[in-house]
Amino acid sequence: MKYSVALTEDIHKAAYEHLIRLDRQEDLCFALWFPSQGHTRKTALIWKLILPGSGDRKVHGNASFTGRYFERAIGEAVKAGGGLALMHSHPGPGWQGMSSDDISAERNHAAATKGATGLPIVGLTIGTDGAWSARFWEKTKPRTYERFWCESVRVVGDALNITFMDELMPVPKFRKNLDRTISAWGHKKQAVLSRLKIGIIGLGSVGSIISEALARMGVSHVKLMDFDTIEYVNLDRTLHAYEDDSTTGRAKVAAAANAFRKSATSEKVTVELLEWSVTEEQGFRDALDCDILFSCVDRPWPRAALNLIAYAHLVPVVDGGIAIKIKSNGTMRSADWKSHIVGPGRKCLECLGQYDSGLVSADREGYFDDPTYIQNLPMDHSIKRNENVFAFSLSTASFHVLQMLSMIVAPSGLANVGAQNYHFVTGALDVDRDKCKESCLYPSFTAKGDSTGIVVTGIHAKAEEARALRLKSGTASQTWRDRIVVLYHAMMGTVRRAFLKILKT
Repeated sequence: MKYSVALTEDIHKAAYEHLIRLDRQEDLCFALWFPSQGHTRKTALIWKLILPGSGDRKVHGNASFTGRYFERAIGEAVKAGGGLALMHSHPGPGWQGMSSDDISAERNHAAATKGATGLPIVGLTIGTDGAWSARFWEKTKPRTYERFWCESVRVVGDALNITFMDELMPVPKFRKNLDRTISAWGHKKQAVLSRLKIGIIGLGSVGSIISEALARMGVSHVKLMDFDTIEYVNLDRTLHAYEDDSTTGRAKVAAAANAFRKSATSEKVTVELLEWSVTEEQGFRDALDCDILFSCVDRPWPRAALNLIAYAHLVPVVDGGIAIKIKSNGTMRSADWKSHIVGPGRKCLECLGQYDSGLVSADREGYFDDPTYIQNLPMDHSIKRNENVFAFSLSTASFHVLQMLSMIVAPSGLANVGAQNYHFVTGALDVDRDKCKESCLYPSFTAKGDSTGIVVTGIHAKAEEARALRLKSGTASQTWRDRIVVLYHAMMGTVRRAFLKILKT
């Protein structure tokens, strides 16, 4: 299991203001966190600071806290149903190590924290430049707690600022093939971009182009997620999809992964092929392993899942879409495409109008895969549109990548360019920098992780069917572990359909 920590920009600013002292002495405070359990990574989401009151701690070059302060912090963690984190500062920049006093302070309180909250104590250290380091103290055997360093700590807001532990995630060696790319924003930003774990959800017309762009930019670790198969009708709009792929029924992720490896400019690349939907538990958990996600989906259910991930799990989501209107004579009236990032401090997908929450249930029940249901929908219904023209997808994918670059590179200090809406006919670009509606629930889920009580995953019959057909035809690209899961789901799907047939009769 790998580990990480994430916090919002607001929490980071408040912690920095308290911990980084003008007299350069160390300081400390406690915080509450909630877990976000990915497939291979556990993340502590810092939810609330518990600042010290009068007499709660002593500052003497180093800093120490009283038993009364610790008990108060434990009480708040238990009441909230979360875990406890201990934050402190060091008078230097970058990822920080630990002194013997630091180790003792965290390890000596690990047992009491675990006993009271059921979660390990998490330690964080902030440097003078705002860089965080972090570790989990896990119980490995009776009365024994060991330190597990986090790979990274991310601060999510207008910008995405990530500090990596170089020993666990070394800076890649940049080759000459990246010279022009690095010249645009420098080695420091390229070191961040190259180590990001990026997920692309949907490898159709937009997602396949984004994948190619990331490969050329030196990104070294991607998760490519799509349950669908390449069909003949996809060939006019999906990059690296060819006629023989549609004939053999190749998975979209297989074609995209092969292309990524060929185009990659990074010295070492990790490409994960995930033949899931993000609305399935396996796909949802894989998405939580990422630092940033590209949403290249067009249905309400996956968008609702990604919307929750962006706020509750602090994984920013780059999203968008294309809308084309045709005149009665078959000529174009308009074409527009959007691109935006959702996450804390930004407008969510529902408030942006990217999906209708009232349609999520219909999507979950499979109505949008039922030809009879689709036939009865109005002609201009979003589910009936077929708008992935390659030229428009090319521009949309570019807008998506530029949104991500703004968030990471923050040229001239500007990280949030706002939600963008481009009008093809007039060439005009609208920008929306508004927040969510006051009635929106998603901001209240911020940093709650697996503790929101909201379940967005379930059985995805269409995905099960697509995987089963590829498995039967020998074109499945999953690992053996995933194939066993696919076989299990296929078997359960057969049993479920037979049971429903009996109920109907």
